[in-house]
Amino acid sequence: MCLLKTILENIVPADPVWREKARERILTLTMPPWALGRVLDLAVDLAGMTRSLRPAVSRRCVVVMAGDHGVAREGVSAYPQEVTVQMVRNFLAGGAGVNVLARQAHARVLVVDVGVAGDLGDIPKSSDFLFKRVASGTANIAAGPAMSREQAIQSIEVGIETALQLDATTDVFATGEMGIGNTTPSSAIVATVCGVDVETVTGRGSGIDQDRLRHKAAIIKRAIMVNQPDPTDALDILSKVGGFEIGAIAGLILGAASRCKPVLIDGFISTAGALLACLLCPESVDYMIAAHESVECGHRVALEHLRLSPLLNLSLRLGEGTGGALAMHLVEAAVRLMTEMATFEDAGISDAC
Repeated sequence: MCLLKTILENIVPADPVWREKARERILTLTMPPWALGRVLDLAVDLAGMTRSLRPAVSRRCVVVMAGDHGVAREGVSAYPQEVTVQMVRNFLAGGAGVNVLARQAHARVLVVDVGVAGDLGDIPKSSDFLFKRVASGTANIAAGPAMSREQAIQSIEVGIETALQLDATTDVFATGEMGIGNTTPSSAIVATVCGVDVETVTGRGSGIDQDRLRHKAAIIKRAIMVNQPDPTDALDILSKVGGFEIGAIAGLILGAASRCKPVLIDGFISTAGALLACLLCPESVDYMIAAHESVECGHRVALEHLRLSPLLNLSLRLGEGTGGALAMHLVEAAVRLMTEMATFEDAGISDAC
């Protein structure tokens, strides 16, 4: 709790002075006012976050937080729980979707075991894998709390520690996750924080059919009824209906924000973590960039609650940090436009009358 408290005290809002400097710079560039729209909005955001008209964005890392969920035993996913371990190995072998997209974006992929239920003890220590397991999966939220409050704090601090460990070598973070069944706790978090009906924020996740979707919604309702999470208390929500990787995502966001570094928020599960980060520290939203809007119906609800507008809408639903990796190209484009495009004066072009 000491680390979490310290980090929360160190987060300050994005700087409005640097945002205004960026706007002034952009208005001198050789194009009609704001002709590149939201890419220029992103440039202003980056300037405010980093306190610079030349934000550093070349060193990029997608952090994939991995954890399992006791609620998977309720049949809420199309895949068995052992897929979590198998996919962690796939990430480390470079064969997952996020690996492909990260390579294209010249980004590193780091996998963190925060709460995987299976055995990963044979994986050698490397710069691509961190073993920070809080426990081997959460308890079943349909029957009781996912974890203790102490474990909730621990999972958040895993994310904070990861951000601080990467700080010296990373300019831009992206959140990623892996955990079979994790759209179920994410829906419970979003329903609780946003005060909406469970059905409104419960989607098909890994591709379940209509009957299983109804069953999944019923399980989420039961979890909320059994646990009665306090919608104003992020630690209570996380401990009662959350997941270790979701807590670690919240911590990663907070850690990056404390260092004035931008964080690309990936899909539905990552945005559930962002909601918890916002509850803990509203100023942390200033450092969040919504990479995309997924097909999960609860994602838009969560983004609207955070007042974040997604950069992309490509019907993604893979997770892993894939949307964040794709959006890294737009982050680079925004900075290049602000720093490399000629001004009217430089180019000798007449400005608008």
